[in-house]
Amino acid sequence: MAHEVDYEIKGNEMQFVEIELDPRETVVAESGAMMMMDNYITMDAIFGDGSEKSQSGGFFGKLGSAAKRVITGESLFMTAFTNTGMTKQKVAFAAPYPGKILPMDLRNYGGRLICQKDSFLCCAKGVSIGIAFTKKLGTGFFGGEGFILQKLEGDGLAFIHAGGTIVKRTLMPGETLKIDTGCLVAMTQNVNYDIQFVGGIKNAVFGGEGLFFATLTGPGEVWIQSLPFSKLASRVYASAPQNMGKSVDQGSVLGSFGNIFER
Repeated sequence: MAHEVDYEIKGNEMQFVEIELDPRETVVAESGAMMMMDNYITMDAIFGDGSEKSQSGGFFGKLGSAAKRVITGESLFMTAFTNTGMTKQKVAFAAPYPGKILPMDLRNYGGRLICQKDSFLCCAKGVSIGIAFTKKLGTGFFGGEGFILQKLEGDGLAFIHAGGTIVKRTLMPGETLKIDTGCLVAMTQNVNYDIQFVGGIKNAVFGGEGLFFATLTGPGEVWIQSLPFSKLASRVYASAPQNMGKSVDQGSVLGSFGNIFER
């Protein structure tokens, strides 16, 4: 059984989640996600996710859980935050970039949720964080999220983060939704996920939407983000000056000619 924690999500564009822990309760988070914590909250770096599933196998169980995290590109260690006091204590975790934090009660989704590998923020102790291999090689090679997605299992709360605005869609049996491959945040375990070529040379070369999009077929629920971090990073990189030593004069009337007077 996962620990039952109370929480409050604060902020709008740059959100953080404040979790209230009863004595001896623990929340597990990605390394570096902590924003602030009360005096009687203690930190402990742990191998894997700290769930009963990873602990039951002893050292090799912990090693296997940690190895799965490395495969998904995450850190080998996670951090456990435990209330060692006699009263309620709070700890807060911040989103890494503009977007929204979603609380996911895994009991409402059959005890399992599939999400993109960078979306996990924190969870109540007892939730297992593993990997979910996609069924087809094409999905892995061209899916935008790589061959591996994250799998959250258990009966507790998990918090995931995504960029921009997040929309939830409920798909009926056989209903298909086509989305940009990077815009997928999470989906329930019954949703069928595949990759489809956009079709047509003109669309592929001049469409500007990439060569592939994701097809999600119901039944199930899907969460979609409007601003994937990869898209945000590419826009920032494209707008950055090519030579870091030179200034950018976008708002100047003279533009680059103004640099003549600086010499």
